[in-house]
Amino acid sequence: MPLKPAKIPFISARKWEEREANIGDCKIICGIPYEKTESFRGGAGLAPSIIREFSHSLESYSIISGRDLGDINIFDVGDLDVSHLQPEEMVREVEALVGSFPFAFPILFGGEHTITLGAIRALAKRFSPLYVISLDAHPDFRSSYEGKTICHATVMKRVSEIVGKERLLFLGLRTATSEEWQELKSCYIVSPQPITFPSELKDKPLYISLDIDVLDPSCAPGTGNPEPGGWSFEELLSFLLSLKGYNVVGLDIAEVSPPLDPSGITSVSAAKIARETLLLF
Repeated sequence: MPLKPAKIPFISARKWEEREANIGDCKIICGIPYEKTESFRGGAGLAPSIIREFSHSLESYSIISGRDLGDINIFDVGDLDVSHLQPEEMVREVEALVGSFPFAFPILFGGEHTITLGAIRALAKRFSPLYVISLDAHPDFRSSYEGKTICHATVMKRVSEIVGKERLLFLGLRTATSEEWQELKSCYIVSPQPITFPSELKDKPLYISLDIDVLDPSCAPGTGNPEPGGWSFEELLSFLLSLKGYNVVGLDIAEVSPPLDPSGITSVSAAKIARETLLLF
């Protein structure tokens, strides 16, 4: 797995080489600067470094959780060098990366949404039954798209083939093809709005895949496929906080496009989401 050190690690995160022996449980941040299958507007491959940069505009202490990033073991392992690979090869590299940290909580910064498939392949071997929460305006549930079976528009279809449609939860969804919409009726939950999370999933391992376009474009303009009518930042953060006490085992933040984000609001929102989830789960 070729890793490039981050020029600016995420706030309060140490480099992996600085770890002590027997560190035990920890949080791992890794960037996946990949956008080879993007079909509308690009730029997501630049997101990992920019999200890290904007994290330094935040405090390491969160008044929301009353905790400080400096009090937990966080390591920024850098960026996976996959930009030149074909989608299946990239997914294998992400799978190998996540699988190489068997005691860590992974947070991945995309890059395009296809990166999620690699994380799920790895974590489904570690946790069973794994449930996947997709926070996204789009279901990404096509069987193929533009001749590709592995791409940003098919990623959740491929995930369903690993965990089963009955373990998929789609929240924030507000557009789909007619074919996707019919298939989604077999999934555990499909809702455009935040929900009260099911108590029966309290002890189940949960993975969160967060496409930044779950937010309304007024809150997150810097994304390749914006869809009006999304969540506010407050709604998204409140939903994530409602999962306190649940068994969340990993997270990715995908589809931030810095070139489409001249004010930086999308990047700093992603950084704040990362800070709060690092402290929460």
